Amino acid sequence: MQLRCSFRLYPNGPQRQALARAFGCARVVFNDGLRARETARTGGDAFPTTGDLSTTLITEAKKTDERAWSGEVSAVVLQQALRDLDTAYRTFVDALKGTRPRVGAPRFKSRKDNRQAVRFTANARWRITTGGDLSLPKVGDVRV
Repeated sequence: MQLRCSFRLYPNGPQRQALARAFGCARVVFNDGLRARETARTGGDAFPTTGDLSTTLITEAKKTDERAWSGEVSAVVLQQALRDLDTAYRTFVDALKGTRPRVGAPRFKSRKDNRQAVRFTANARWRITTGGDLSLPKVGDVRV
């Protein structure tokens, strides 16, 4: 059984910045993963697995000066972005094979789009505090 909880958050100033950082980092990781998979598909190369992408785009990228800012976000958010990409790509490939209804290829996420979402799984150790706030990793206690 899977449990899904949706919350309406009321973040303060620093929490808004932390959430905006999380949205941006998840978008960048998703787009980089999509670019790697599209390059491999068009070039006829080996298909990069989610584990390979996680190592390259998350773990190794945090060590570089260009992507050091990705360390300010919970790693679970970035891993979920790659899992979402994997689900979208598998659905697309299955549609090409004819085992699923026809769907288009995954598209790059735009930073100008209003639909921003991140997922914190149970591994992220989010919790509801005794005061009724939602405690998110690297964001803090956000009023719900």
